[in-house]
Order: sequence, then C-alpha cells, then structure tokens
Amino acid sequence: MAAAVGIGRFVYTPILPLMVEDLGMTRSAAGLLASANNAGYLAGALVAAMPGLPGSRRRWLLVALLVSALTTASMAVTSWSPAFLLLRFAGGVASAFGLVYSSALVLDRIGRGGRPGLSAVHFAGVGTGIAVSAMVVFLSGGWRTAWLAAGLTSLVAVGIVAALIPDRGDVTAPAPSASGGPAPSLATLVTAYGLFGFGYIITATFLVAIVRASPQVRALEAFVWLLVGLTAAPSVGVWTAVEGRVGISRSFALACVLEAVGVAASALWVRPTGILLAAALLGATFMGITALGLTWARRIAPGDPRSTLAMMTAAFGFGQIVGPVFAGIVYDATGTLVVPSLAAAGALLAGATLAITRSE
Repeated sequence: MAAAVGIGRFVYTPILPLMVEDLGMTRSAAGLLASANNAGYLAGALVAAMPGLPGSRRRWLLVALLVSALTTASMAVTSWSPAFLLLRFAGGVASAFGLVYSSALVLDRIGRGGRPGLSAVHFAGVGTGIAVSAMVVFLSGGWRTAWLAAGLTSLVAVGIVAALIPDRGDVTAPAPSASGGPAPSLATLVTAYGLFGFGYIITATFLVAIVRASPQVRALEAFVWLLVGLTAAPSVGVWTAVEGRVGISRSFALACVLEAVGVAASALWVRPTGILLAAALLGATFMGITALGLTWARRIAPGDPRSTLAMMTAAFGFGQIVGPVFAGIVYDATGTLVVPSLAAAGALLAGATLAITRSE
C-alpha cells in the first residue's frame, strides 16, 4: 500500500508545483495529468473485478508493484505530455490492482487468523508512503530527480513484499455472478464512496500547489505534505476505534464532514493555521473513509471480496477522474480553486448524508 498507493498515486502532489514551474504547465494540464492517473485507477479496478483472471493474488500484487515503480521512475525521462499521460494512466492501473489484490489478500488472511484489527496496519501503509514521498521530493531538488527517486524507492518495496508474503498458491477466485446488480444498500454506499472520491481528490492533488503559489504560506511547502502522511498513517486505527463506539455509518459520515471542513479551509483560509488544518484533516480522514467504506461494503456483500472491493474502487476512481479536470479548468478560468473546493466539500457532505440515512 505504501508503494502502490502512497507513492505511486500521491507522489504527484508534491512534485506538481516543480513541474508547473519548470515546464510551464497550466492548471488544466496538471488536472488532466492527475485525471489520467485516476482514469487508470478506474480501469484497473474494473479489470481487477473480472472473473477468471489467471494466477495468484500474490503474483498480481507483485506485478502491480513492479509496474507502479517502473512507471513512476519513467516520468523522469521525458517531457512529452502524451508520454506523461500514458505513464500516469498505467501507474493508475497498477495502483488499483495493488489496492484490490493487497486488500483482498491481506484482509482475508488476517480475517482467517482472527485478527481483524491488523487491517489498520495494512491501510497505514498509504500514509507511510505519502510521508516517504514528501521526504523524497524535499531531498531531491528537481522534479526529474524526485520521480526517479520515488520509483527506485517503490522498486525496493517489490522485493520486501515478495519476501514478506509467501506464495501459498492462493489463486484468484472467480467473482460470483450478480443477479440484477448490487443490492440497494450497497448501491447507496457505492454512490457515497464515489462522492468521497470527488470530494477529497481536488485538495489531495492541488494542496502543495496552493501552498507554493501563496506567499503567506509558502514556507510550509516542505512540511504540508509530510503532515498529510503523518496524520494518515494512524488514522485507520483511530477510525476503527471510533467505528467500534458509534457504528460504521456514523463514523463514515463524521469523517466525511471533517474532511469537508479541511477541503473548504484549503481554499478559504489560506493562512498557516488554515493550511495546516486542511492538511491535518485531509490526512486524518481520507484513508479512514477508504477503510470504513471497504469494510462496510464487505459486510453488506460477503463472499469473495474482490468484486465488491473493485466495485467500490471503480466508483471512487470515477469521482477522482472528474475532480482534477474540473478544478483545473475552473482555476484557469478564474485564477482560484475556491469554487472547485467548495463543490468538493459539498460532495463530501452529500456522501455523509447518504451514509447517515442508511441503516447499519
């Protein structure tokens, strides 16, 4: 998770301002590049849901990690926009496979071992990867060096995962055939999860760019993405504890509301306190919502988790595709991310409403 998602997906955020300055990218082009990665994420989730994929979950996970590392490093060797788009699309496919197969493999094994609380450790990998990516970019100096260093870091993770996850011959099971589509309760959750995907991605894509472009907070550039990672790492454990006290629907809704506050603050309160609040709330909630949503979906639709996880990931991916393109176009037209950020906050509040109005 740290390599495929924390680095493979999110290292673009701290590298983006460097690319904008050196390559003269518009915010629309930056948003399109982010959406290419998100489109790959959606495509990967849909393919991962297909029945009859040959090979074991472990093999697919290792292939996904390798592709993620190679596409990340390859961003350093070109300046051609179509190549950027292709590499980020392929990286998005790899990230989705990494999330679906690592989650299906790890959650199944800890479930059979009677230790479901360890899922927090699994999802903490994303925050750890974000924190690592922030430090890698800070130490790299330029955008090419940053992409290369991030890719090499991810490549090391392939060997670590191969050593830590033994090959037990767990072949991918065919997804059970659905009759008439998902149940109404699952459909509601999928919709809420898609709104979450749209709601968080604008801030997750442009937060460091906002900081770099604002003289009053630019001194925080090296720290703000690290703060997102540091608050994300323990967040799943925190939200798991909250879920144990108030229930999964209320926990999901509360996390969405808190994230909406952070998203709004990133655009409306561009001062040190507001930006730090935005970063902390983003990190403290987005992986918590991810874990709560996937856990909730598995409870609603038990059985082989792959198709359910992939369905949720696809909805999430669709929301992520729309968000950066919308934000980039509006920014180039108005010179501000206020409208896209408020729209994102509204989507999160809508997702919270859907969650809270359906029963456990």
